[in-house]
Amino acid sequence: MFTPTFVTERFAACTDRRAWLAAMLDFEAALARAQADVGVLDPEVAERIARECVVDGFDADSIAERAAASATPVIPLVGDLTERVPEDVSGWVHRGATSQDVVDTAAMLVARAALDLLLEELHGVADECARLTREHRDTVMTGRSLLQQALPTTFGRKTASWLGGVVDATESVSRLRRERLAVQFGGPVGTLATLGTDGVPVAAALAERLGLAEPVLPWHTERTRTGELASALGTVAGTLGKIALDVKLGAQTELGELSEGRSGGSSAMPHKRNPVRAVRVTAVARRVPGLVATLLSAMPQEHERGAGNWQAEWEPFTELLRLTGSAASLTREMLVDLRVSTTAMRTNLDVTKGALLAERVSAVLAPELGARRAKELVTGLVSRIGDDEGGLRAELLDDPTVRSVLSEEAVLEVTDPEGYLGSSGEFVDRALEAYARWKETSAGDSGL
Repeated sequence: MFTPTFVTERFAACTDRRAWLAAMLDFEAALARAQADVGVLDPEVAERIARECVVDGFDADSIAERAAASATPVIPLVGDLTERVPEDVSGWVHRGATSQDVVDTAAMLVARAALDLLLEELHGVADECARLTREHRDTVMTGRSLLQQALPTTFGRKTASWLGGVVDATESVSRLRRERLAVQFGGPVGTLATLGTDGVPVAAALAERLGLAEPVLPWHTERTRTGELASALGTVAGTLGKIALDVKLGAQTELGELSEGRSGGSSAMPHKRNPVRAVRVTAVARRVPGLVATLLSAMPQEHERGAGNWQAEWEPFTELLRLTGSAASLTREMLVDLRVSTTAMRTNLDVTKGALLAERVSAVLAPELGARRAKELVTGLVSRIGDDEGGLRAELLDDPTVRSVLSEEAVLEVTDPEGYLGSSGEFVDRALEAYARWKETSAGDSGL
């Protein structure tokens, strides 16, 4: 009932039961061929095994059901595979491997497919953030602190922050994709004793066959890879959640600064235009930290093979890939259709009737009046702002102490929000330049 709300079709397909089964069969096929590569298995026997490692020949639902009896899907899988090959070949199926070798390597293969899609989506998110940053470099809006109006900023400065976060999070995932997805092959206790002195050459050939990194040694109970991946995915989800939060806040009726191009409706209120993609991304971002915590808490595992902690990884690992990838896809869609109301942004700048420029006024008056006196004076003027249209500007123009320091032209200048943006434009330009450099260096990631 609920899965489609949080998981898109592409990420569901690359992490579902069938995808895991295909990855485990890929391991078994590659293992047979790797042993043939180093001369410990007849190539014809290897190919006979590999030919049967086709996902359509197996019942994923049945394997999943039978897995409960042994706390691993590999035992029923290997049993089914063994039955599919001739009797004189069956003894070579799964030779030298243990269940964890199959599942851990399958996890790396499933992760690779999901990370490739995730990186594609994250690059799309970054592109949209960059587009918004360029378009709104000088779109003045209210900057808010503790949910209150604080000082003027620009929408481009806000989206530049989105962009920087997405680039950093994407870089972490990209590095893991390149360097940390490794084959697992160690046998029952990580010694590959069944293969004698051929264990390491077979492991190397297996890694090459699968296109995964060859680790220095098996990592059965050394779970830094899963911990790093969980942490990186958690950071991605948090980064996307921040963007969704800003969109939700900007879409509030009272602000009206942002809206989704294809907003959702209400079951009871025809007038509502709900920011549904932002809501869905937020829901994912709330769920992900718990999954990350589960994987991190499962890192200490018993002796050479874990008893329960390893099994605890499987579902959270899958959910992390599914949810984070889907959040990236939803965020990209949200930003593509994002509507920015520059009129509302300008209107909201005037809500405090100029009070958000009080800091600037105090700073301008301080050299003549002293910092303390200037702050007290401006604080008093702000407290006198009423319902009239003049606001802080009118109070400044009517105050003799202020006028002894500032001319009418100076008062108009000091109360113009466009004149108090500091280094905002430079920060935006720096963010866009960094993004351009990143695009050049990351163009080869996952075929992008």
